[in-house]
Amino acid sequence: MKKVRVLYISIEGNSRNFMKRLVAYAKEQNHQNPNNIEIEAVEISDSVDFAKEQQLFFVNVPTYLEGGTGDGPEIHEIFTNALGDYLDYQDNYKKMIGIFASGNRNFNVQFVLTAKRYAARYGKPLLYSYELSGIKQDVENFYAKIIDNIPKDA
Repeated sequence: MKKVRVLYISIEGNSRNFMKRLVAYAKEQNHQNPNNIEIEAVEISDSVDFAKEQQLFFVNVPTYLEGGTGDGPEIHEIFTNALGDYLDYQDNYKKMIGIFASGNRNFNVQFVLTAKRYAARYGKPLLYSYELSGIKQDVENFYAKIIDNIPKDA
């Protein structure tokens, strides 16, 4: 059985809720066909001991911003710093395959801006975005994007 890691950060519980549903969906898929991957969701926070990542992984990041009304330099991310620090720790970002994002569409140009900045900072693709804690179709699409983006030699 192959498990794929997804590192995530959750402040208000939306990402945590989404990841629980993703893990359950992946288990169902694996139960139907043992060749289907399972998901190992790993929550990163200020209280997590940093470790050197040993295998490839994906990241799921929510958007929390402060300052300004657009996407200019006056805006800075808040609350997701632990994830960025974890990715920087011993160059963990080098094992990252891609980024998934959640946000609130009410924030227009700021929708998933944190993930877009992570993608630019680490040179990794933004693979999929969804609103708040997502819907069933988002869980299925997220899982499909993981499958589509796992390197064949992994």
